[in-house]
Amino acid sequence: MIEGLDHVAIAVRDFDAAVDGYRRLLGREPDFAPRDGANRAWFRFPNMALEVIAPSNSKNGCGEGSAGDRVRAQLEAAGEGIWLAAFAVDDVAAASRLMSRRGLEVGPVGALARMQAAGLSFVLATAHGAASSPAVGDEQAAVAALDHIVVHTPNPDRALGLYGAKFGLDLRLDRANEQWGVRQLFFRCGGAVFEVGASLKAPVTDAPDSFGGLAWRVSDPDAAQARIAAAGFDVSEVRTGRKPGTRVFTVRSGLVGLPALMIEQGEAL
Repeated sequence: MIEGLDHVAIAVRDFDAAVDGYRRLLGREPDFAPRDGANRAWFRFPNMALEVIAPSNSKNGCGEGSAGDRVRAQLEAAGEGIWLAAFAVDDVAAASRLMSRRGLEVGPVGALARMQAAGLSFVLATAHGAASSPAVGDEQAAVAALDHIVVHTPNPDRALGLYGAKFGLDLRLDRANEQWGVRQLFFRCGGAVFEVGASLKAPVTDAPDSFGGLAWRVSDPDAAQARIAAAGFDVSEVRTGRKPGTRVFTVRSGLVGLPALMIEQGEAL
């Protein structure tokens, strides 16, 4: 039913600064679609899109609307950062009915459907393909795709039931690593991975899940690291990743939604 990620939305207060930052981080030029009281910039990739969204104000001229009101409420409640993850489906109405029968709270919002689950916001959207946003400069140094999105949970068994049984995501790996102090659940989600992490040192509770971060795929980590460092970000050196066959580096600070991992991916999960 769920074919993959459609997009991830990041709510921000300063739209122009955030768009400029993600343009420099991702090495791609977004397209803009202001509507319904909100400013939106879309950075598009083969396996999803990143939406940077902020409520309109008197300077940008988007007008007022329900989307702007929802973003304002999100910023007041939780501050800036990942707001929601949208899943791509063939038929939003049919997927909504199935999710409702599985015990999830689903409500229509225009052509989309919104779900609240384990304290997080999710959206069902019609699947559609899109070409990558044009690179700013060298294509090899630009971010190529999303590798994975991370969710933190205090209750891994609840996460298995929600993301596996109810959402129907394909669980590929359930791994407990005592050295790192974490249990990791890796779900295949189209061309990306939906990773759920739980601390092995904390007690299991019914507290809500939270969005962690985003890991991006790069084809040339050395070129990407040099470009992002030159753009003013605090970056680590390129190093061998924990997963065999990968090389990674971390963008540690400089933008809402960071830190983020950049990864040269080897064999798919």
